[in-house]
Amino acid sequence: MMTLYYRKAIEDIRSNRFLAVVTTLTIALSVLMAGTFSLLIVNAQDIMAQWKDGIRIMVYLAPELDGNRQQQIGQEIRRMSGVKAATFISKAEAMDTLRSQMEHQSAILDNLRTNPLPDAYLVQMDPAHQRLDSIENLATALEAVAGVADVEYGQQWLSRFIQVFDVAALVGYAMAGLFFMAAVFFVANTIRLVIYSRRDEIDIMRLVGAEDRLITMPLYIEGMILGLLGGAVGLGVLGLAFWGVSVRLDTGLAAGLFHARFLPPTAMGVVVVSSMAVGLLGCLVSLKQHLRI
Repeated sequence: MMTLYYRKAIEDIRSNRFLAVVTTLTIALSVLMAGTFSLLIVNAQDIMAQWKDGIRIMVYLAPELDGNRQQQIGQEIRRMSGVKAATFISKAEAMDTLRSQMEHQSAILDNLRTNPLPDAYLVQMDPAHQRLDSIENLATALEAVAGVADVEYGQQWLSRFIQVFDVAALVGYAMAGLFFMAAVFFVANTIRLVIYSRRDEIDIMRLVGAEDRLITMPLYIEGMILGLLGGAVGLGVLGLAFWGVSVRLDTGLAAGLFHARFLPPTAMGVVVVSSMAVGLLGCLVSLKQHLRI
């Protein structure tokens, strides 16, 4: 019996080929939109985790401090909660590091009469305290230490990154939701055309007392097939686009710094099942409207 249902569903798809293709592409676009922003979120979270694993806080000291006070500040910092280590970096060491980093432009520094860089402490956080709220609390405590001129841990970059990340995720999922609604609409119209083309057959089946499932099962199967095809096409296009971008990242400026990853198998399974659910929902909407089932 199931073979008959599947055969009938395939015949209906072939009979309404154009609308079936449009429906499949609409579902594929929905999957592509949702999948793209899911990838952005997954990889952005990886970047955040990688950033937190290597968190360093720079504590810049006031220029008028003597050596004893600098050592006292170092001891205060090391006693603070969440601090794993604090390494003193003199202004001379900082200038040497800057010269090595500006190897081809080091002549710019030769005209300096005095060293403008401050003495500083490089603070390494305990892994157990590498949360954003803990970082901010520690930075506030460091700023309150007498003799500390400034504290830097990339807070401006981090706050902007989080804001952009939140807005992009919101817009992405809103657009994906609109595409999924459009997909339900197209599936419902596909099923409506199938019902219209088989109206005489359906009327005869009802007159002879056929069960509702004999009418509805092929339609349910058709909706799920369209959803499955749309999900597969969307994931396929997303996979090709991801491969192209990841190759560029691995060979470009980001080589060795970050390795992008695709959606895990569980997430891909959820995408396919969700696409089939969209197809089934569109079928249910059409049946409720036109067959009162």
